[in-house]
Amino acid sequence: MRPAAQAVLLSGTFVQLMSVTVMQLAVPRIRHDLVAGSGTGQLALVGYTLTYACALITAARLGDRFGYRRVFVAGTVVFTLASLAAAAAPDAGTLVVARFVQGTGSGLVAPQILSLIQTAVPADRRAGVLGRYGATMAVASLAGPLCCGVLLHFDPFGLGWRLALALPIPVGVVSLALVRILPGGRGPAEARRVDPVGAALSLAGLILLVLPLTLGQDAGWPAWTWASLALGMGLLAAFAVSQRRVRYPLVRPEALTAATTRWGIGAVLLFNAGIPSFSLLLSLHLQGVLHRDPLVTAVTVAPYAVGALLGSAIAEAAARRFGAAALAAASGGLAVVSLLVVPALAGPAPVLWMVLGAGGFAFGVFTASAFSLVLNRVPVPVASSVSGLLPTAQQLGGTLGVALAGVVYAAGAMDAAMVYEAVVFLLTAAATAYLHRKPGPGGSVADDDLAECAPFAK
Repeated sequence: MRPAAQAVLLSGTFVQLMSVTVMQLAVPRIRHDLVAGSGTGQLALVGYTLTYACALITAARLGDRFGYRRVFVAGTVVFTLASLAAAAAPDAGTLVVARFVQGTGSGLVAPQILSLIQTAVPADRRAGVLGRYGATMAVASLAGPLCCGVLLHFDPFGLGWRLALALPIPVGVVSLALVRILPGGRGPAEARRVDPVGAALSLAGLILLVLPLTLGQDAGWPAWTWASLALGMGLLAAFAVSQRRVRYPLVRPEALTAATTRWGIGAVLLFNAGIPSFSLLLSLHLQGVLHRDPLVTAVTVAPYAVGALLGSAIAEAAARRFGAAALAAASGGLAVVSLLVVPALAGPAPVLWMVLGAGGFAFGVFTASAFSLVLNRVPVPVASSVSGLLPTAQQLGGTLGVALAGVVYAAGAMDAAMVYEAVVFLLTAAATAYLHRKPGPGGSVADDDLAECAPFAK
């Protein structure tokens, strides 16, 4: 795949994830300008993530059927038009609807990026491209708050948050103009059938699972949230069973044959149960409790972004030399950083900058390495299945983490929330340490376990 084609794919990843985080700083100003309540503001924030997470698994199979580039184009068109609608929204209701549609567009695009990397990049160069993909995710998740903070403070053209929400539009237009340089690609013949029952079960199950997690805290966790959680988990269990019984499953069961893939997806879910909530709580605490304006908040967290850039830069080399041990070290480092944040907030600014810089470095190492370590060895026939599962785990983990950390923060303030973060990162380190274990006499765990997938790679 040519460098220009890689740039188009990675720019899509960048604006999708930046659109998740840009709202973290914009919501208070949006609520004021559009005279919206807290519930509406929360919907504008989480509606994007809700539809994004729920579309991924089905979108991966749609790419197999209709072609990865074609679905990439369709998703980019939806995403770009919805971004324009969100930026120009005359009222809160229009903004919420636009964010839901925008998330759907992102959900269509994300699996195609991973599938194109898996199918169009030679195996000996795939690790480097996946490393750049992970680095893009690390930078994008931090660029949103930084860009939004600057735009809200200086308010060029008097557009404020509207200009922040419009940032993805030119990127989407350029991507569409250059889309012809992307390889075509589609799944093998047996992967082109879409399982309608599986699609319905996965979509309904994910919606019923994610919706109460995103809205439950603000609603006070009424009975419907618990009923929705139970029904959602039941439908997802039925989906998992159905995939072993249908001829053309939406997610091929052999995609999870290797323990490295199963534990890798689990580690990504755990890690993201900490990362989005960590940055969100830090932003809310700085603006709410400490009364910092958006620009000061952006400057305060800037070392986190710088650290992420540095961590991403060395992540590929670290993953190549240390393997999953690099992920364990990064997760453990973030656990330590989480426990140091509250004391650092009470101390001089340079101490806080050092702590956040270290946290960003660990974040960059993990994010830029994890997808590469999992995806680089996935057999091509099951690439689209894993391409849908990995970002789904990422988004579900983030949604679950924001809900849990929000409950802890509301009950025990910032210090208790940072203890939650530390526990999550320690659990992630334990999961990645399992990946690094050497094969024992009873069977393999790490590299040798990939042999289980060998029959499906032919």
